[in-house]
Amino acid sequence: MKNWELVCGLETHVELATKTKIFCSCTTEFGGEPNTHCCPICIGLPGTLPKLNKAVVEYAVMAGLATHCEINPDAKMDRKNYVYPDLPKAYQISEYDQPLCRNGYVELSNGRKIRLARIHIEEDAGKLVHERGNTLVDYNRGGVPLIEIVSEPDIRSIDEAVEYLEKLQTIMRYIGVSDCKMQEGSLRCDVNISVRPAGSDKFGTRTEIKNMNSFSHMIKAMEYEMERQIDLLESGEEVVQETRRYDESTGCTEGMRGKEDANDYRYFREPDLVAIRVTPEMLEEIKARMPEDLQARYNRFVKDYGLPEADAKLILEHRRIADYFEKAAAGIKNPRTVANCITGPIFARLATEAEKADFNVPVSAENLNALVKLLDEGKIRMNLLKSTLEKMLDTGKPASEFLSEKDLAGISPDELRKICEQAAADNPNAVKDYRAGKEKALKAVLGAVMKATRGRANPQEAEKILAEIMSN
Repeated sequence: MKNWELVCGLETHVELATKTKIFCSCTTEFGGEPNTHCCPICIGLPGTLPKLNKAVVEYAVMAGLATHCEINPDAKMDRKNYVYPDLPKAYQISEYDQPLCRNGYVELSNGRKIRLARIHIEEDAGKLVHERGNTLVDYNRGGVPLIEIVSEPDIRSIDEAVEYLEKLQTIMRYIGVSDCKMQEGSLRCDVNISVRPAGSDKFGTRTEIKNMNSFSHMIKAMEYEMERQIDLLESGEEVVQETRRYDESTGCTEGMRGKEDANDYRYFREPDLVAIRVTPEMLEEIKARMPEDLQARYNRFVKDYGLPEADAKLILEHRRIADYFEKAAAGIKNPRTVANCITGPIFARLATEAEKADFNVPVSAENLNALVKLLDEGKIRMNLLKSTLEKMLDTGKPASEFLSEKDLAGISPDELRKICEQAAADNPNAVKDYRAGKEKALKAVLGAVMKATRGRANPQEAEKILAEIMSN
């Protein structure tokens, strides 16, 4: 495979987080009994007329701004004609030659920019359910608003494809236009893939792998499809332009149909909808609602708060967590302590990405801030902070409910020495081992000191005193 280069572009469908569908007032809520979230408009009954949901346009513009796109002031909707069982009208209302957003990019960690050709809005189709040899259709998803983010064929490795999609997912969640839950179909992508001899600037024949809705499946599908195409070319055969699907049971891709081109869809302007006008005033109002640029905030978390890059990335995966961190870190000497509380004990109680996205934790940012300030002021030590935080997470009560005046009073040097002397007397074998050169024995006695003081002792000071006592 070293003699071949991957050429890849992704068409990513993002389900927008509006309360109602794109052309009617039906709910977009996930689930529900089959065919209960639909009406004559979204099942395409004759004589019905669509009405464009303004929030869909605003969310698409937000997505464009967050990915450095040019916003088209004059856009329109088009009919994309094709007959699938899950599309009852036999056409999809989408955008063709005048999309809302053009010419953006997503920057990868290696500095490469994956260019975006366009972001356009469209309606989702229904869902086919295959049971016992029968095919059933659930139209609940039909008419749910989507944006389709179409990249240029700039991706050159599977790792880049994964990072690109992860960044898109993070950006869309961060600006609040979608929850991007792949397990619910809120984020899925079609992978356009071809290979060419290393060093060549000519594109090969591409195939499209449809509806990838997990990172692990996407990786396996791309690996298989690369090998399949390379095997064909090295055997003197040709790659056929087609649409394929990934079969997770076999780990293979398999052909579905010939790959369509734009003229196969017979696009024409949607006659039942007026043109879309994004006025300068509307654009400025949307810009004012946008959160701080994600990359700029990431850079600020690393520079101003001193967070490691990995921690900054974890905290910024969901905007609610990032906002919580900033409130909790206000006025704190070492904001990394707050980050550790979030990525450690708090994240340990959030088992899924959905729970992290909701971030309904019983400890408010203000109460976490008050707890960490006690550490800053030297009134408590780290192990007492950790144990107190666990109690706060269990009950939702503030730190003051669990810390007594004695806990906050600290320990005088004389009192600490007495406790260290007692701990050494209680552990004669450890003292003997330490004097024999086994330095780790001191740690066992230090543990006894920390237990006796309920974590209030300064471990560095206690270790110095113990070393003096146990050496004599």
